[in-house]
Amino acid sequence: MGQIVNPPGDDGGDNILPVDLKAALEERYLAYALSTIMHRALPDVRDGLKPVHRRIVYAMSEMGLRPNAAFRKCAKIVGEVMGNYHPHGDQSIYDALARLAQDFSQRYPLVNGQGNFGNIDGDSPAAMRYTESKMTAVAELLLEGIGEDAVDFRDTYDESNSEPTVLPGAFPNLLANGATGIAVGMATSIPPHNAHELCDAALHLIKHPDATVEKLVDFVPGPDLPTGGIIIDSRESIIESYRTGRGGFRVRAKWEVEDLGRGGYQIVVTEIPYQVQKSRLIEKIAELLIARKLPLLDDIRDESAEDVRIVIVPKSRTVDATLLMESMFKLTELENRIPLNMNVLSMGRVPKVMALNEVLVEWLAHRKDVLVRRSNHRLAAIDRRLEILGGLLVAYLNIDEVIRIIREEDEPKPVMMERWSLTDIQVEAILNMRLRALRKLEEFEIRTEHENLTKEKADIEALLASDEKQWRMIEVEIQDVKKKYAKATELGRRRTQFAEAPEADLEAIQQAMIEKEPITVIISQKGWIRALKGHVADTSGLSFKEGDGPKIAFPAQTTDKLLLVTTGGKAYTLGADKLPGGRGHGEPIRIMVDMENDQDILTAFVHDTSRKMIIASTAGYGFIVAENEMVANTRKGKQVMNVGMPDETKLVVPVSGDHVAIVGENRKMVVFPLEQLPEMTRGKGVRLQRYKDGGISDIKCFAMEAGLSWEDSAGRAFNRTKDELLEWMGDRASAGRTVPKGFPRSGKFAG
Repeated sequence: MGQIVNPPGDDGGDNILPVDLKAALEERYLAYALSTIMHRALPDVRDGLKPVHRRIVYAMSEMGLRPNAAFRKCAKIVGEVMGNYHPHGDQSIYDALARLAQDFSQRYPLVNGQGNFGNIDGDSPAAMRYTESKMTAVAELLLEGIGEDAVDFRDTYDESNSEPTVLPGAFPNLLANGATGIAVGMATSIPPHNAHELCDAALHLIKHPDATVEKLVDFVPGPDLPTGGIIIDSRESIIESYRTGRGGFRVRAKWEVEDLGRGGYQIVVTEIPYQVQKSRLIEKIAELLIARKLPLLDDIRDESAEDVRIVIVPKSRTVDATLLMESMFKLTELENRIPLNMNVLSMGRVPKVMALNEVLVEWLAHRKDVLVRRSNHRLAAIDRRLEILGGLLVAYLNIDEVIRIIREEDEPKPVMMERWSLTDIQVEAILNMRLRALRKLEEFEIRTEHENLTKEKADIEALLASDEKQWRMIEVEIQDVKKKYAKATELGRRRTQFAEAPEADLEAIQQAMIEKEPITVIISQKGWIRALKGHVADTSGLSFKEGDGPKIAFPAQTTDKLLLVTTGGKAYTLGADKLPGGRGHGEPIRIMVDMENDQDILTAFVHDTSRKMIIASTAGYGFIVAENEMVANTRKGKQVMNVGMPDETKLVVPVSGDHVAIVGENRKMVVFPLEQLPEMTRGKGVRLQRYKDGGISDIKCFAMEAGLSWEDSAGRAFNRTKDELLEWMGDRASAGRTVPKGFPRSGKFAG
């Protein structure tokens, strides 16, 4: 239990109240979470702004920093925002202000900045005392009607002033400029879109309020990022993201090949993905280049000035440009995923993830609300003016009498009110009238104004009475915005394009990301693996852990795949480039793959896609399997041969020629045609040779024309021709005859 200590009361007690700690913490944390969600991190669906941005824009409008006004120091603006509306750190306010001015962060900047506001390399803006700014036309659109009771106002933090709870938002800002924010337990991430397309979608929604997301994607095919780039997602995945309000977009840099003559070329990147810092991107690529992770790349240079220009130099003119770029997209931020999480404050109160159509419908509902409120405000103003005009007209028709009352009466107001049945406001207007307004023309002007206002009042009343007329009015407003930011304008043109990612050979890309170098793979008896640099013929001088020794050694290239087969009939695949170096004793294979404890490495070899193998078990069962069927894509490996204890997988032999010779531990041999063996992807296999006791010793494939050859332990070569092998020829699964004279004692064809 926690305790809250209050100041002692008059009763002499110490006034300690017990409080349940869990309840207190829950209450306080919830209050903090709600305040972060509502007043800091999530944008409002109606104007697309978070409180800090809304306060910056409103403060600038209060300071008169309209697009046609002069620039003012940012320090002055930040001071105004901090002092009047936003009691937080000046640096955080300035960071938000600077971001609103960056054309590489905002698709339609709300602030027109003068001075250094940072750049795409990630450099910070200059200090606020050096920079100046004012509003852009977009910000002015967001504020349109702010003085006409278009939105609710609330007291500022110190109650000395008032601020809008939301802006009228004549511009579809939430989607046009996007938003990112991390609250408590939720976050938002919305990329920028094209205003022209959003207006088209909104106009379609006005006519068809039930339009589906699929239909709206015809108008809004995807984000339109300030830095351009190419979106390579399929239409289906884009629709799915917009329908659920969650997802993401894969954005790639835009590149082209520059011909250098004589068959040489270089690649030039002109647009990079959104929110990727150019300097950091180049640094990362340079690091990968030094680490030899990009063997197709020779050099990278940044030749950017105002525009982005990154030059990528291939290793040689024979390098395929697409393959080089695909390998770079895989490893670097030249391809980036931009998340979509349309978590916004619905109607300024409820945080929820919305679909594309819901966001636009709420914006349109807000526009309608603003239109009705502004119309009512104008109606009230017209009524007030008509009342005054009515009073002025009476004064003109009785001008001499009015002057007499004012001159002679001590209290002219009640006298005039009684005489002509005027209201307080009307008499006040008459008494405040200037002498110069007593011209003859004035009466005519009052009547004209009265008529015009009466007509306007009738129009507004008709508008307020008809839902259809209101939507028609909103349609006109949106058409105006669309015209202002049309794709034909420099600011409005679509910057991000769409494309299908080229169908590249994944295998080739994988190879392109590894530098080809010769290595020698060493596997010890206890299952430790390492790779020595170069092809080492003599491995006798290698050291091993105590009680361990050499088992398998073979040459390979770093670009090769290695196949490992265990006594349990499982095959595992390792990339030769991933092996530990040859300085120490290497690493246990069991760390790299999920091997059962009761199994050992039987053999390992370089994967050859065109080759087939005979796989055989101790008990004399086996079959042919293509090496491609043995490749495993996961740590778990692939079960190729089904064996149960005490039987184990014993031999893996390359297939060649047309016959197979098999020797058992009982030193009996049988030779039969290769075609008698089935080809399978997995199984127990068929019986190769029959044994009373013992098991299989060795297998060899050979071409009958060349004969069967072997070497004895002394290194002498033997060869038996077709005629000499007749007595051992038979069918698969027979017991065979005792081996020919001169066959090695070891029972192996290799002596």
